[in-house]
Amino acid sequence: MTSQTKGTVLITGASSGIGAVYADRFAARGHDLILVARNQDRLNAIADRLTTRHGVKVTTLVADLTARDDLAKVEAVLKTDASITHLVNNAGFGSAAPLAQADVDEMEKMVAINVTAPLRLTYAAVPQFVARKQGTIINIASIVAIGPEVLNGVYGGTKSFVLAFSQSLRKELAGTGVRVQVVLPGATGTEFWDIAGLPASNLPKEWVMSAADLVDAALRGLDRGEFATVPSLADGAEFDAWEAARQTMLPHLSSAAVAERYRA
Repeated sequence: MTSQTKGTVLITGASSGIGAVYADRFAARGHDLILVARNQDRLNAIADRLTTRHGVKVTTLVADLTARDDLAKVEAVLKTDASITHLVNNAGFGSAAPLAQADVDEMEKMVAINVTAPLRLTYAAVPQFVARKQGTIINIASIVAIGPEVLNGVYGGTKSFVLAFSQSLRKELAGTGVRVQVVLPGATGTEFWDIAGLPASNLPKEWVMSAADLVDAALRGLDRGEFATVPSLADGAEFDAWEAARQTMLPHLSSAAVAERYRA
């Protein structure tokens, strides 16, 4: 392996957009890569480019993460490849369609790739990372994790899961040497919007961040030790206040006594 001291980064959804930028940035840092996506030709093109540019080892793994057998192949790699130090759960898709206009089978596929895939891949990776006392999990959520009503409700729900799952992981893995970061992008200039049925060209240009800027900001947050990174949020104190309000409520959410405001 050309970069033994750096380790290997496994990235899902790595053939385009945010995943492809993560691949380039981690390769530039000297990491070997395992790139997971459905499109073999795109994966091969990216692998050839990164190997030539950065001199790292790039392995491609063609997998449709909505298919259980394909997902199992990726899980097996995470369980057996001791060189893996980072898991980037990036694969996913969204929708802008209202519930009544959305195809329920497509919504179920969305849950499979946005929820089930990162869930199972994290379950595969965490025991290995804990045993080695090091590892990093990067979960790509969305700002709709905070505002699920902004787009399609199923999409918002899946990304709310990613945020909640990451919060729980962070607590459970404290002190193990395993890091968790959750990234909450806003509108990003990728194929996501075409698939969601609302091309980015229809959005105000001041809303849409480039995938390169997004990933660079997310990695800067990772380097700073952030748990949650919201690249578009100008005032980080707003997120801190939201989290503080959540923490304030937590001790008061369960009680044998009915709250006074609900008593007759």
